[in-house]
Amino acid sequence: MLLPDKSINRVALGEIVFTDRAKLALLNEITHPEVMRRIADRLEELSGSDEIVIVDVPLLAEVGAADMFDVIVVVASDPQVQRDRLLALRGMTEGQADARIAAQLPHAERAAVADVVIANDGSMKDLVAQVDRLWDRLQANRGGRTDD
Repeated sequence: MLLPDKSINRVALGEIVFTDRAKLALLNEITHPEVMRRIADRLEELSGSDEIVIVDVPLLAEVGAADMFDVIVVVASDPQVQRDRLLALRGMTEGQADARIAAQLPHAERAAVADVVIANDGSMKDLVAQVDRLWDRLQANRGGRTDD
């Protein structure tokens, strides 16, 4: 499960956990509490700052820790777009891509925890434009709630 440099072989791990829901649940049970504890500790360290802190939590809706953050942003794309990108950009097989997508919460459930949903079905230019607009609003609010 480890590469020669002792880092985790994410491809091999993905092959195991995205084809067996019980193993994925076990991995999440092992990793999520520690990851969220470390995030909470770091946020506490930064709490006196007026800087905007960005935290990338891919499974935030699944973890149920949305109350830790002032603004929740979900980046979502159509499952077919996700599938096409996994095939093209990550070199996954159709079965691997389908298993990865099936392991995620549906878009509606992820969007339900979001303050902002960014659509990622278009080009990188479109995505960057949406992120830039959001960043400008966050800067204006300095991390306060934003409507979108």
